[in-house]
Amino acid sequence: MKIMVRDTPKGTEIYVPKKDLEEIVVESEKPGIWGGWAKLSNGWMLEMPEFAEPPKLPITVDARRLADAE
Repeated sequence: MKIMVRDTPKGTEIYVPKKDLEEIVVESEKPGIWGGWAKLSNGWMLEMPEFAEPPKLPITVDARRLADAE
């Protein structure tokens, strides 16, 4: 799914346009959010694309939803 990633005063925020969903990243597999999973404040887990260098934000990328946290 296409998502937009941006920095906010609260932290890194992910916006999912098709769901009209804005959530803060609360945990990630790797430092930063690129190249592993990222957990959102609503419990969603997204598999994030990997970049050699962190991209400039805001950016629109393809991510895959994994599973809800229990």
